[in-house]
Amino acid sequence: MIGARAELGRLFAGDEDVEGAAATAILHHGTWMRRYGGDPGVLGKSIVLNGRSYRIVGVMPQAFTLPREVLPTLGGAEEAEVLLPLPFGPKAPQTRNGEDYNIMARLKPGVSPAQAQAEMDGLTARLRADHPDFYPVNGGLTFGVVPLKQQVVGDVTRALWILIASVAFVLLIACANVANLLMARALGRQKEIAIRSALGASRGRILRQLLTESVLLAIVGGALGLLLAFLSVDAIQALGARSVPRLQAIRIDGLVLLFTGLVSLASGVLFGLVPALRLGQPELQTSLKEGGRGASAGQAVWGRTGGLRRLLVAAELALCVTVLIAAGLLVRSFARVQQVSPGFDPSGVLTFELTMSGRKYTDAARVYETYRLLWDRLRQVPGVTAAGGVTALPLSQMFAWGPITVEGRPVAPGEKFINVDQRTVAGDYFKAMEIPLIRGRHFTDEDSRTTPPVVVIDQRMAEQLWPGDDAVGKRMRTGGFDVAPDTPWMTVIGVTGRVKQDTLDGEEPRIAMYHWHKQRPSRALNVVMRAATSEAGALAPAARQIISDLDTDLPIYNVKTMVARVDESLARRRFAMTLLALFAALAFGLAAIGTYGVIAYLVSQGTREIGIRMALGATPERVAGMVVRGGMTIAAIGIAAGIAGALLCTRIMKSLLYDVEATDPLTFAAIIGLLAVMTLAATYVPARRAARIDPLISLRSE
Repeated sequence: MIGARAELGRLFAGDEDVEGAAATAILHHGTWMRRYGGDPGVLGKSIVLNGRSYRIVGVMPQAFTLPREVLPTLGGAEEAEVLLPLPFGPKAPQTRNGEDYNIMARLKPGVSPAQAQAEMDGLTARLRADHPDFYPVNGGLTFGVVPLKQQVVGDVTRALWILIASVAFVLLIACANVANLLMARALGRQKEIAIRSALGASRGRILRQLLTESVLLAIVGGALGLLLAFLSVDAIQALGARSVPRLQAIRIDGLVLLFTGLVSLASGVLFGLVPALRLGQPELQTSLKEGGRGASAGQAVWGRTGGLRRLLVAAELALCVTVLIAAGLLVRSFARVQQVSPGFDPSGVLTFELTMSGRKYTDAARVYETYRLLWDRLRQVPGVTAAGGVTALPLSQMFAWGPITVEGRPVAPGEKFINVDQRTVAGDYFKAMEIPLIRGRHFTDEDSRTTPPVVVIDQRMAEQLWPGDDAVGKRMRTGGFDVAPDTPWMTVIGVTGRVKQDTLDGEEPRIAMYHWHKQRPSRALNVVMRAATSEAGALAPAARQIISDLDTDLPIYNVKTMVARVDESLARRRFAMTLLALFAALAFGLAAIGTYGVIAYLVSQGTREIGIRMALGATPERVAGMVVRGGMTIAAIGIAAGIAGALLCTRIMKSLLYDVEATDPLTFAAIIGLLAVMTLAATYVPARRAARIDPLISLRSE
């Protein structure tokens, strides 16, 4: 359906996704290379997963990659390493629980996702009407139709467009600088071009020569840019490895080469055209005069001659202001996110995932006892102060939720079921994560499978369900409004602080509750260990040895510190902020060079005018002030235009900002001040040079 083909062997056959079929498996290309060295004889070999043997029938090509948002993985891995059939038994059509799948389908020609969603909504309504005992009228069954591209790319599209826009702005700033340099060089070649024209060179031939020079310059710059890009690919992939979908697939290929060549060619033609046109019509008599330079110098600084160069500098500054403000907003937003309390202390915590798989752990009592031994041994590791586990670790893209019914709470008309994040904890999880206890108590060993079930809830759940009342002692049970009457009630024994489960930069969409592992065993847990120091990573070897001593077949994976997990949750923001900050720094440097270069050039061209002014009584201070005012006027125009552009551009950044407005006055003021100081510094050296001009020497040289 999606056009995938096996690189080696075959894909699954139609009769392999039924119950009782032979157990087969397909390897991801990376798994084939890492574990089997790319051996083509891997076909027919067996691989043991969770104590069951599977026969390898194929290997996927290297280009086949789907993130877990599209192709869900067991254990929360970023990408599937082994693909297995999903068999359905003969009773599957009548089974109406545990329905949580990603379904892929190809739309018919002309059918939009909105039309497909409408059709699925109709199907949902019919299922609810036909099976009211399973699907409540106001919830319990939903189909969300999402285009595959949107599912893969997610919400990164806007950030990438902002980065592309910043690249374009930097390119325009660089081209404006080159155009200014070409015009300055063109003025120095007026006599040369005049001589060529006097000797019979046509205007077209002169234009071709000048454009050839500018295009050659652009192509050389493009080639150097490609070299720099080639050297930067690995760094960019490392920076955004977990934040940009399919970033590892980017390459410097033929399309990139073609695009770079076209952009370089267009830049060379566009920004070399104006100087070429100006030199293509030389005034022979003026240009061939020895005093020609001085004749026009009087207008070079503040007259019409330098107007285009000033306009280009103002445009540079305007673009620079826009990029700097965008980068400043992202930097401030990132700083605000880092100040958000996650509801726990990540420093000094080591985490890893553990699954008690296989036939040895089919009994719940065996699972609990093995984990109990694990907690006891982990606590004995030198430097460990607490150890525990949880089914869904914060900030790790692990979720588990379901409906609950609250005792004595009336159901409002049209109210949907209460959806709650449900996590199972074991050992000293709350102590290891330093999640504060607000009221009540934590779980203890006295809370067993033979005692009434108990739960701990978070503060938000307590405030939402029992506002103004003490939640401790209240009762609830899992299931929606159609819950079976014999479902046991669970008593709230404690209220903990709120934890940022999904992201640091957003409001948690659901309330949360915790079950006790002794009452609700789970084979898969995220183990957490708190170290007495911040060097949590040093605990990993001891943890691996302890688990190996318990059972050599127990898989341990995703070993990371909690600090690293928090950093990974900010990876997308960090990627966008870092790249935009780099572009902003480059834009700032180019704008500073451009401003200095133009002011310095105009001053050098206006030497005679300055000499006359000083001969007529102008003081060095007045001359310097005149040069600075000229530069600051250009800057004021550019900054004003840049602010107007930033107000328009930053509107699309709202979704990327946290606790910072797109029109944040502090950011705007800081950037304006920075550009003002930069312009002042860029004009200071030319101003000093102008103030030191000797009128006699300047007039004699003309």
